[in-house]
Amino acid sequence: MENDDHLVKQEENNNYIRMKKFKFVMMLFIVIFLTAGITLVALSFGDEKVVKMGRMEFNKLFTAYDELVGKYMDDLDKEALIDGAINGMVDAIGDPYTDYMTSEENAKFQESVTSSFEGIGAEVQELDGYVTVVSPIKGSPAEKAGVRPNDRIVTVDGENIQGMSATEAVLLIRGEKGTQVTLGIQRQGQQELIEITITRDQIPINTVYAEMLENNIAKIQITNFSSHTLQDLSTAISDMEEQGMKSLIIDVRRNPGGFLDQALMISNLFVPEGKNLYQIEYRDGTVIPEKARGGKKIDVPTVVLIDGGSASASEILAAAVSESANIPLVGEKSFGKGTVQTQKDFDDESNLKYTMAKWLTPEGNWIHEKGITPDYEVSLPEYASLPYINPDLELKESVMSKDVEAIEQMLEVLGFNPGKVDPFFDEETAKAVIEFQKSEELEETGIVTGETTIRLMRNLSDYLRENDPQVQKAIEVLIQQ
Repeated sequence: MENDDHLVKQEENNNYIRMKKFKFVMMLFIVIFLTAGITLVALSFGDEKVVKMGRMEFNKLFTAYDELVGKYMDDLDKEALIDGAINGMVDAIGDPYTDYMTSEENAKFQESVTSSFEGIGAEVQELDGYVTVVSPIKGSPAEKAGVRPNDRIVTVDGENIQGMSATEAVLLIRGEKGTQVTLGIQRQGQQELIEITITRDQIPINTVYAEMLENNIAKIQITNFSSHTLQDLSTAISDMEEQGMKSLIIDVRRNPGGFLDQALMISNLFVPEGKNLYQIEYRDGTVIPEKARGGKKIDVPTVVLIDGGSASASEILAAAVSESANIPLVGEKSFGKGTVQTQKDFDDESNLKYTMAKWLTPEGNWIHEKGITPDYEVSLPEYASLPYINPDLELKESVMSKDVEAIEQMLEVLGFNPGKVDPFFDEETAKAVIEFQKSEELEETGIVTGETTIRLMRNLSDYLRENDPQVQKAIEVLIQQ
């Protein structure tokens, strides 16, 4: 009987459990039904309301958007409002390397790293509220006109661009081949704004320039890391090998960076397999090294040239070969960009580029805002920093200005004696100018303007290239090895 009672109670418990399961299933069904109903109602009021319910932090943003679109006195461009909101978030970060590009801006950026484009040929970035030149592209109108690394662009055709992003400024500076743009530049050490008028041209993205120097020393300049730089460098190295290359100078001066993968693959040509190329440090503190792989290696003695215009990917290459391959660095301290960017592409072909990590040298050093100090520090001569002279100016006897002093310094370096170097254009200066004009087969007027000005600056640049103390030091280091 006791056992029967136990069985009855057990049966009652089982029925109770069944009832509980039934009620639970019914309640779950009702909850799902009601939730689906709420979702359906929410969807009927538009996607924006669904997002608003899910992301309460956006309530103020949506309210402001609705208020403006619904009540502003004129019709508004909704796409421009959304772009502006994203730009606002990006600006609030305060990171010059985090940027939002509209579809138009992104298309122009892709042009500049994959093919050719029309413009002045200068890499710029926003720095401390100014659009700042990282480096002009080799052979570009900007370089020929005298634009230099660290020049701050304050105006474009008279329009003040302070506060603009670099991409906004680029859209103003670029234009059709043959047209002109006037930049108002603030240069370190000079109080007055320098105005430089530049004629836009087709800017080919040639990033590798090779030449054979004395003693079978090959010099290869990499001006940027674009999508085809490794391929072009490999071709250049093969050409130099055929010419009997015994040692090598890699020149990344005035190289503002570019594609990270290209810099790493080029670094891999010099770093032994298994050694660090660089390291990535993520926001949670995780550090992941990138190791050199096998494959072709350059085994001739090598030196790398760097300066204040060597940034980002150039610094990754310089640090990799210095710390993991014991390749000497010659020149001046590099720019100091130690962060890595990634990008998010949107369906409308706009693009969000943002900083996602730090990069560290093979030995774990973070060079951000510090730069890399070369093994052999060699500065360029003072005349390398002489100001750009506007060819439209007419400098002649009795004129007194800083431009006159700069012209006299150029003449003196080139071997034409202007007498006392000062801001006054005197008879001796005029005689030196006539001597220069005669050597260049120009009209002998004794007046510095137009073609005379252009030839003076060009010849000075050529003289520096032929008597480059940093290259000469690199040659000396290689001969000693």
